[in-house]
Amino acid sequence: MEPKGIRRLGKKYLIILICLISFFSCKEDAENNESLDTVLVEQPEEIYEFGFNLNEYIVKKDTIRKGDTFGDILQKNNLSYSKIYQIAEQTKDSFDITKLHLGKPYTLLCDNDSLQTPKCFIYQPTKERYVVVDFQDSIKAYTSYKPIKYVEKTASGIITSNISQSMDDEGKPFVLALKMSDIYAWTIDFSRLQKNDKFKVIYTEKYIDDSIYAGIHEVKAAYFEHNKEPFYAFEFETDSVLGIRDYFSDEAKNLRRAFLKSPVSFSRISSRYNLKRRIALYGNRVRPHKGTDFAAKVGTPIMSTANGTVIESARRGGNGNYVKVKHNATYTTQYLHMSKRKAKVGDFVKQGEVIGYVGMTGNTSGPHVCYRFWKNGKQVDPFKEKLPEAKPISDSLKVKFLEYIKPLKKQLELLDYPQKSNKSDSLKNNLQEQKLIT
Repeated sequence: MEPKGIRRLGKKYLIILICLISFFSCKEDAENNESLDTVLVEQPEEIYEFGFNLNEYIVKKDTIRKGDTFGDILQKNNLSYSKIYQIAEQTKDSFDITKLHLGKPYTLLCDNDSLQTPKCFIYQPTKERYVVVDFQDSIKAYTSYKPIKYVEKTASGIITSNISQSMDDEGKPFVLALKMSDIYAWTIDFSRLQKNDKFKVIYTEKYIDDSIYAGIHEVKAAYFEHNKEPFYAFEFETDSVLGIRDYFSDEAKNLRRAFLKSPVSFSRISSRYNLKRRIALYGNRVRPHKGTDFAAKVGTPIMSTANGTVIESARRGGNGNYVKVKHNATYTTQYLHMSKRKAKVGDFVKQGEVIGYVGMTGNTSGPHVCYRFWKNGKQVDPFKEKLPEAKPISDSLKVKFLEYIKPLKKQLELLDYPQKSNKSDSLKNNLQEQKLIT
């Protein structure tokens, strides 16, 4: 038998051992829990817009609805009439509260509490521009702009039917086809493109806040091969004070002419100027056609082909609704069969300005605009006339221009034409060709 003292000593050490194990076990659990808490606690990500940390407010976004006014919006959100009046009075020189347009977005930044009292009203008249009416401390109003990023892209294609189809085949926006049409409006008739005509273009797209697509910013350079004849186009600023930019060929010639090739975009010529035309409906007799017919859908905008003053705007006989524009002492143009006239006598219209819309008024078997052209009082075929060019680039800028276009021309030459029209492939290539403009 062991002595009683030894047995009592053993029990004592056993109790101490158990206590120590329990202590260290609890300490380890506490440390693990502390570590776990540190991992799970995350700070909310700060979100900034319009120069404000949105986490500090209750944010309410909406658009201007029919009947909405600045006062109504703030009153519905628990701001007193006296405060609204004070805001309107103190900001009237910076922001006209009556100029809120239907459908435009606005944001209210409100107190982060149960009352949610408005502290700031932000109105966005455009995707880029916004107006801040801040009344959380002192009252002030100011206009600012969202950050914009420009991404350079390229496109190339071979015409199979028309340029818009070729752009679509390559996954490019339709508006790029419109811009190309505008650039070459004086040198290439886009209604008469030939199969296997080719194009290359360098352009930039605009993004707001790095992610919101805001359309094509500019076409920097283009190449078009029409009927195997090359046409270059380079955008260049000729007046830095007024910000005047134009397109010039690789030989520094202005692509713009005094007259557009066509009064409507993306149309086709259905009947040409022909003094010996015979019509079966009139017994196959000669009925001269002294205009050029451009077929287009009813409602298609009709543009003045050059700057000038409207001298006639009426509806008369076989002409139907028409507008006549005098450009100078030499040239006059007329636009027949409109569904609606937009210009009136005495108006000064600019080249490319809409003066009416395609229709079927007067003697016509289908929707089109009959475009008539006078030179020195005599109707002529504009496609057989050598029309005046716009002013060329100045001699003082010509050397600078030729140096500027060298890398752009090289970049165009290195662009390959697509082997096949495949949207998925072109989208992959599109991602690879992006280049950030800083």
